[in-house]
Amino acid sequence: MKEEIKVFCENLERTYECKPGTTLRELLDMTDCRQTLPVLAAIVDNQLKELSFKIYVPHIVRFIDYSHRDGQRCYNRSIIFVLQKTVAELFPQYSLVIDYNMQNGMYGELRELEPEEDGSPNVVNLSENEIDAIRNRMQQLIDADLPFTREKLPTQEAVEIFRSQNKPEKAMLHEVRGRFFTTVYFLDGYADHFYGPLTESTGALSSYKFESFSRGFLINTPPITKPYEIVRLPYQYKLFDVFKENSDWCSILGVKGVGALNQAILEGRAIDLIQIAEALHERKYADIADEIFKRRQGVKLVLISGPSSSGKTSTSKRVALQSRVLGLNPYIIEMDNYFVDREKTPKDAEGNYDFEVLGALDVDFLNLQLNQLFSGERVQLPKFDFATGKRFMNGATLQLGDKDILIMEGIHALNPRLTEHLSPDKCFRIYASALTSLSLDENNNISTSDNRLIRRLVRDGQYRGITPEQTILRWPSVRRGEINNIFPFQENADVMFNSALIYELPVLKFYAEPLLRRISPASPASTESIRLLKFLSYIQELQPSEIATITPTSIIREFIGGSSFRY
Repeated sequence: MKEEIKVFCENLERTYECKPGTTLRELLDMTDCRQTLPVLAAIVDNQLKELSFKIYVPHIVRFIDYSHRDGQRCYNRSIIFVLQKTVAELFPQYSLVIDYNMQNGMYGELRELEPEEDGSPNVVNLSENEIDAIRNRMQQLIDADLPFTREKLPTQEAVEIFRSQNKPEKAMLHEVRGRFFTTVYFLDGYADHFYGPLTESTGALSSYKFESFSRGFLINTPPITKPYEIVRLPYQYKLFDVFKENSDWCSILGVKGVGALNQAILEGRAIDLIQIAEALHERKYADIADEIFKRRQGVKLVLISGPSSSGKTSTSKRVALQSRVLGLNPYIIEMDNYFVDREKTPKDAEGNYDFEVLGALDVDFLNLQLNQLFSGERVQLPKFDFATGKRFMNGATLQLGDKDILIMEGIHALNPRLTEHLSPDKCFRIYASALTSLSLDENNNISTSDNRLIRRLVRDGQYRGITPEQTILRWPSVRRGEINNIFPFQENADVMFNSALIYELPVLKFYAEPLLRRISPASPASTESIRLLKFLSYIQELQPSEIATITPTSIIREFIGGSSFRY
């Protein structure tokens, strides 16, 4: 008989002994680990595992709940599986698509199996009675506390299951991926694939909201900061329109999912996709410049905001370029030069300087100088020395002529308090972000946050001397800053620019994978690096010869290098 295995539980800082084959659930029941929130999964040697995972060798285990980002992901994947099972029962004639994530929840639609003539999705308008039927059946499945089970099947068998369930994107993804076996999850006989663990059973899904929205629905789960509490947030109609436009555009191109994108790359069509995506961006930049030109009698300041790695800098340069085509003279002003002196910078709860709050900027001085410029005065512009933490004047001056406009980008650009002393008609606001609507398949969308994190990993490694481990560990703090200082003001934008490129993940994979593989398995960043590597494993990377065809003014060049702009 084998000796018992020693497992160290990080939650209690205590070692336990168990028999080979013991599941994490059984281990949890052996311990005195009584957390305030229900345990949803565990991190085993820095790898995320479901509670059905069996132990055969010594491990370090940390049980996680909804307050952990990976616990929240497990919960969200599981609630989506319940929705899929529900729709398969009630509306087997339609296809369920979880399209993208919004502030209010995950947006999805029911679609006819055949698209419109132009390739756009044929969306089914759900009545309130049908919404009620879905909501009620979901709750029945949750109340039944049905288990989620996991099996490893030959890939062709899995592909046939997905095809039989009207999931062609999912079938294509796994067929093109070329693996011998595929992990398939089951819920009461219904099958699906996820690139991460689920909860033990449906009974764990005690808090969610399902409601109609536009032509589809929103399924809202609690924020990580308030586990199991549904928070009502304002609807983001402008953001929704941008997501929807991109989603329909991807469908018309025939590359709505990663499987179709991979197939296009393998068939040698990558360069065509690059050219089409860049042409779309060029057209969008021109449209923005046209709108500014229409308002040229009033507008003197173009403000650009967006979350980290959204391509704000490239956007400002491209908008400036298109404005010049129309005869305008744009000047780019750096918001960072209006920081207050270091000793006046607000501090966070830990006593550290907080450079991301609006109070870190000298708003009054900024407004004074802008009003002076709008009045035709010549103004001496400030410069901020980050080494000394002091603002100074270096002699640079600016005076605006009739055709001159200012362009300023920064995280607070859409916050009304930044320009509270300016006439509203003087400002034109742009929100830029990588709002990808490309999905892994019908029911696994791609997080815009993950897209931006991978962009940042590549850029930090290429130009900033920041290790991938440092980038990953800093990301939660970056995200908190975005949630507090950027996302609440998105809808203030006059226009929204989607900086996502349909071909960018295959490009970024080429650069990101080697960086992520450098992270030690023992690193606190290892869990996230493993998750990102698994995500990237579904994507077919581009070859150097294909990457070389990307135009030097492309927004992706801001991250991978080779741009003709100076950053």
